[in-house]
Amino acid sequence: MYKFIIRSGKRLSGEVEISGAKNALLGLLPATILANGEFTFYNSPELIDAYSMIKLLTNMGEEIEFENHTIKVKNNGIKLLEAPYEYVKKMRASIYVLGPMLARYGYAKVSMPGGCAWGPRPINLHIEAIQKLGASVYIEQGYIIAKADKLQGTKIIFNIPSVGATVNTMMASVFAKGTTLISNAGIEPEVTAVAKFLNKMGAKISGIGSKFLEIEGVDELHSADETIIPDRIEAGTLLIAGAITQGNIKIKKCQPEHLDAILLKLNDAGFEIFIGEDFVELKSGNKILPVNVETEVYPGFPTDMQAQWISLMSIADGASEVTDNIYHDRFNHVPELNRLGANITVKGNTAFVKGVEKLKGAKVMSTDLRASASLVLAGLVAEGTTEVLRIYHLDRGYERIENKLKSLGADIERIQTDEY
Repeated sequence: MYKFIIRSGKRLSGEVEISGAKNALLGLLPATILANGEFTFYNSPELIDAYSMIKLLTNMGEEIEFENHTIKVKNNGIKLLEAPYEYVKKMRASIYVLGPMLARYGYAKVSMPGGCAWGPRPINLHIEAIQKLGASVYIEQGYIIAKADKLQGTKIIFNIPSVGATVNTMMASVFAKGTTLISNAGIEPEVTAVAKFLNKMGAKISGIGSKFLEIEGVDELHSADETIIPDRIEAGTLLIAGAITQGNIKIKKCQPEHLDAILLKLNDAGFEIFIGEDFVELKSGNKILPVNVETEVYPGFPTDMQAQWISLMSIADGASEVTDNIYHDRFNHVPELNRLGANITVKGNTAFVKGVEKLKGAKVMSTDLRASASLVLAGLVAEGTTEVLRIYHLDRGYERIENKLKSLGADIERIQTDEY
């Protein structure tokens, strides 16, 4: 086990490069199930979740090497058409193997993601979509088992846009007979990345980047290579690290158009934003202004930035409200931020934040990936020393974030601990 020791007092400054997007990579790797051959993924982030997906695909029969941010996959055919609980419990994105296994082999057995039934994190949308494509689906001893001799193109309308369900349905329908129409599809950059990659492999997907996708079934796909897009959530998190310390930083190797909602809110909060082709520069003013935020599906303000924004607002000059319209109970970070001296109350799916003059260092505990990030951000300005426990959550989605923060001047170190 490791923890972070953070000492405040440093205004961040300098330049930092953004890593490849976790959520794009986790959608792209299962697509290799759809074709034999050799695949190469450049700019791959070295994350726990990436290694978890690699272990799952290796267990299924693929040969995979990962070094120097490059993943090489050799697929000579899947040997095990199953995603066991021991793998899926570590990472919900393991559900992405469902669509491609069913599409190519007519059978898939995937453990239900840990802690999830049908409703709260809508895995039901995945199930309903493949059923509409003609698969028979049943649940047995905690596993989703899907079968189909030949999937049939159909019209699928999601009642809410879902990244996961859109990605899984695209992969499930690439070999379906006829044409599949997906309405109200997710339009996140990670969805677009998977769709473009499938077309590189020989799929026929049109409407990419819109809420209406059309997939014309093909007989086979072939291997291809891809460069992983920059991680927009890491980019947003590092920008807020600069903002909360009232520093001046530049993030490079990013795609600014993916950050529009975050950049607009930072500008409203009193920060100057300068945008280039592949960089964003943030310059701080005299104070942090309070700004209300409501999370929405892309291109709205991302739910994965809600916790980080609350950290920034906790020291703003006034009161603000942060409403999460995606996940109504995603506020586990609030009690820990209050331990650092923040003044936050939660009612329903809204956090009411009264900015305080200063936070004070304390020992806090990470509860999930983005909550962990919010605690690190708060620790950068909390007076004295902050200890952040359970940072393995952070390692799921941020590639050695302490090194990037150090390069900007933060006083942060990772140390081994027996505390849990």
